[in-house]
Amino acid sequence: MAKTAIVSDKLADKFKTEKETPYTRWVAAEGLQIIDGIYVPDLNTVELRPWARRGGNAVFINHDGSRTSNDCYVMEIAPGGKLAPQRQMYEEMILILSGRGSTTVWNDKGARITFEWGPGAIFGIPLNAQHQHFNGSGSAPARFCAVTNLPPLMNIYEEPEFIFGCTHDFAGRFNGEPDYFANKGEQKGLLLETNFVADAVNLPLVDAKERGAGGGHIRFQLAKSSMNSHISQFPVGTYKKCHRHGPGAHVIILSGEGYSLMYPEGEEPTRYEWKPGSLITPPNMWFHQHFNTGTTPARYLAFKHEGVAIRNAQGVPKAWISQRIGGDQIDYADESAAVRSMFSDALAKYGMTPKMDKAYEAELADLPPLA
Repeated sequence: MAKTAIVSDKLADKFKTEKETPYTRWVAAEGLQIIDGIYVPDLNTVELRPWARRGGNAVFINHDGSRTSNDCYVMEIAPGGKLAPQRQMYEEMILILSGRGSTTVWNDKGARITFEWGPGAIFGIPLNAQHQHFNGSGSAPARFCAVTNLPPLMNIYEEPEFIFGCTHDFAGRFNGEPDYFANKGEQKGLLLETNFVADAVNLPLVDAKERGAGGGHIRFQLAKSSMNSHISQFPVGTYKKCHRHGPGAHVIILSGEGYSLMYPEGEEPTRYEWKPGSLITPPNMWFHQHFNTGTTPARYLAFKHEGVAIRNAQGVPKAWISQRIGGDQIDYADESAAVRSMFSDALAKYGMTPKMDKAYEAELADLPPLA
């Protein structure tokens, strides 16, 4: 029996007034809704509502497990249209889902930069920098998905006038540098320091065998944000190691087809099918695992709050460390037999077989002994 932690109405009523927050009340006051973000089959077709503040249509995506750490929203710019200028005392990372256009960013000193974007582009909005998005097409809408750390800021200050009306320039974040949004960056280990990636779908990755399946990985810190993000890819007929971490990692599928399993410790996993445009947001400390059942490599982008990355004393995320030594990643050798049989059955429907033997064997070289 699933452990849902649902209690009696009598007990729930005692906490009813604490369920809503300044953030959720602000979203409602903006005329928008928050839809459940654990699983959204397709961000490209999710229904939107008019957002007067921004001059476009939008919806917020979140769930109770991450509502106080960070959030997500999808927004669309009408053909030939533009959004209203905005500045904000919170950080934001953007993925362009469809369409082409441009964004202008400026500060109170008068420095102004404009850059163009298309499908698959990702970039960060510098903290409290004024900015405006433009649709470059007169016939098709442009749609993007953004992850922000607005919830804790709104819950602290409770004043939209301050969050959207503060006139301080954070020169250390953005000072009008001409190449600020250039498609370049410095690679430091797995971390690529950049503010703009033109094509996340085809960006070269770094080998990351620690996550299993012979996949690639790259990490970002966009616009010097306290939030971070990463891209992972894994080959045909393979799957990633199961792991868990804190709340608020918004996993957006960029390419490939497959499914993910998610579950809190001690419960049976739930299966979520995905394709390009799907969103999966694992709740706090839920185990999750991604499987490629398609005919091409599978790639996803994860936008997240840094608090997601619970780290050890060396600064390594525990989601990368074996449970055998106190981490939060389940080694292939320790996973349930049902995981492998489900994956084999899923591939068999398309006349394919798992290609995991090399990954299983490669793990043994560094596999810690069982306690």
